[in-house]
Amino acid sequence: MLHGKVFRGVLLLLAGMTCLTSARTLPSATVFKGRDRFTQLLEEAREHDWKALPIGERTASVGRALVGTRYKSYTLEIDDQIEAPSVNFYGMDCWTFFEISLGFARMLNEQPEDWTPQMLLKKIELDRYRGGVCTGEYLSRLHYLEDWLYDNDRRGLVDDLTRQLGGVEVNHAAHEMTYGWRHYRYLSANPRLLEPLGRMEARVSARPLYQIPKRRVAAIERKLKSGDIIGIISGDRPGLYSTSHVGLAYRTEDGVLHFMHASSPNNYGKVVVDAELSRYLARYRTDTGILVARPLK
Repeated sequence: MLHGKVFRGVLLLLAGMTCLTSARTLPSATVFKGRDRFTQLLEEAREHDWKALPIGERTASVGRALVGTRYKSYTLEIDDQIEAPSVNFYGMDCWTFFEISLGFARMLNEQPEDWTPQMLLKKIELDRYRGGVCTGEYLSRLHYLEDWLYDNDRRGLVDDLTRQLGGVEVNHAAHEMTYGWRHYRYLSANPRLLEPLGRMEARVSARPLYQIPKRRVAAIERKLKSGDIIGIISGDRPGLYSTSHVGLAYRTEDGVLHFMHASSPNNYGKVVVDAELSRYLARYRTDTGILVARPLK
């Protein structure tokens, strides 16, 4: 457990905290939910010496410990105006599940006295925002997984293995947020963001998108490792593809490579270790393939 003085100091820091690079603030209760669950995870990390594991296995261990956490939609939409790094251990969607698992694993690279909510938020900022910097503006966030992969690969945080594992180029159309903008809290409160959002989506869509077709996934599962980030690509509109879901690879003791993810209420409604990855993909007609990112540090 965190020492009492250290933990109280962290709470004081969090009381005025939001983007670590922005003067605008949000309350600690808004940006960090679930300090009790965070403390439990720290106990598990110490007990099982997760710090000694490679970053991928460490990420998978954190994710496995989060199994059972309820699914909560739009957990990144925490305010109407101010964009900020945030963590919610009480409810996760597919994106926040993988990024909390990865951020917590990266936090363990630090000295134990720095295993704090503040440090976890710092690791989330590193991962979630363009160039690793949250400016307090909504569009500093990497909203599309393919944009996240491009930015994090460029910064040496992950390795994009998609083409190496047999990925092929598909027609790219990242327009989900423009079409469904009323579902996003920041956008519905600030429609003036739609024009710059559209320009961002155009830049993302102009980049090549590669996928490993789902018919080929069974053949490459042996090359995947626990903790690899698995992005699901869908073709909801004929001939147009974009990422639609994300989770982690998790290899069980019997050697089977499973898909671990925050599953929507239409399915399990919580974080689960699901079926073998290739079998999971076979369930859904619109899922066409995957991209793969391997954490490097």
